[in-house]
Amino acid sequence: MTDGVQKRSVTLDGHRTSVSLEQPFWDALKDLAHERGMSLHALVQAIDHGRDDPEVNLSGALRVHVLRALQAKLHDREESPE
Repeated sequence: MTDGVQKRSVTLDGHRTSVSLEQPFWDALKDLAHERGMSLHALVQAIDHGRDDPEVNLSGALRVHVLRALQAKLHDREESPE
């Protein structure tokens, strides 16, 4: 498996679009979707609907979402007693 950019087609609100992300981001999104009990498509759509700035492209919004989710997990790990 390569870490290169992978383009995938998604349908958001009835419109087909393509999203290009590096494979590790697709993997992380799949993991997040699984943890939340939702499909990858549902997670991508939720992220799309939750964008504060519509000028931010979807690929960037997905990357930022993954980063924030991982930062939250690290913060939670640091806060929890061992």
